[in-house]
Amino acid sequence: MTVPLSGIPLVDHAAVYAALHEAGFTDVWSSEVNGADAFTPLALAAAWQPGLRLGTAIAPVFTRGPGLLAMSAAALAEAAPGRFALGIGASSPVVVQDWNGVPFDEPFKRTRDVLRFLRAALAGQSVDGAYDTFAVRRFTLDRPPAVPPALLLAALRPGMLRLAAAEADGVILNWLAADDVPTVLAELGQRRDGFEVVTRIFVCPTSDAAHARALGRRLITSYLSVPAYAQFHRWLGRAETLEPMWRAWAAGDRRGAGAAVPDEVVDALVLHGSPEHCREQVRRYADAGVDVPVLALLPTPELAGGGAAALGDLIARLGGGEPR
Repeated sequence: MTVPLSGIPLVDHAAVYAALHEAGFTDVWSSEVNGADAFTPLALAAAWQPGLRLGTAIAPVFTRGPGLLAMSAAALAEAAPGRFALGIGASSPVVVQDWNGVPFDEPFKRTRDVLRFLRAALAGQSVDGAYDTFAVRRFTLDRPPAVPPALLLAALRPGMLRLAAAEADGVILNWLAADDVPTVLAELGQRRDGFEVVTRIFVCPTSDAAHARALGRRLITSYLSVPAYAQFHRWLGRAETLEPMWRAWAAGDRRGAGAAVPDEVVDALVLHGSPEHCREQVRRYADAGVDVPVLALLPTPELAGGGAAALGDLIARLGGGEPR
């Protein structure tokens, strides 16, 4: 499950983490855009629910210096030894440049360089030298983790996918349909033992299809208009289908952009229906080769009207496992 859950203060997430574990969820993965940072929700989970595995999906490689990113990862790995995976990625020009004042230059090289730096630093090595996109002078972690975290790379298109396969311990995918998974995995080629495929999947478990599709269209137009995601979906073969949306968005017609997204695209990228139906659709990702499907829970009318009891019931039905 993606954490923190929307609308629930972090201080109240102890009950959320307990409910997730009880329902059979194995992992909680954070994100980092403009809400909570990537590490605080996981640090709380490490303390409150030691049975859960933790992961960042993702921590941007531009918005922290290399040393600070290594320290944040090392601290969480020390708090949850053997249970933490560090997912990193380039993020986007909006997050990096517009909101954090950092030039979004050479994202592929920066991601590669940070990955290589972290591999050395988290293993307890001293790092002293120049990479293509930054230089580090005599950096050594004072508290290297006894169990270094797995390093996963967010990737969309072939270049970054191949980098993940060559140098990371896994790949993190986002905004793709179950039918897209084989196309993406084919670019990874031969993978090492233990290499993980993690995929964030948006789920809106509601019987109100109109609500789910309206919310899905808003998300699709805002995310898939970002150049990296637009290129990703062109590569996946949706150029003709999504071109009307991109034209309307570029012209400033946000309403028209949403209206131009066909139902079949919304339904493929934002799963909706009963919790049991959503679980069945998530299983299609696993059957296609995803090792860790990470649900991103979207707001529903049922949750808005049902409070904590509705959330607890939903978590149990989405988990579908026997109580622990």
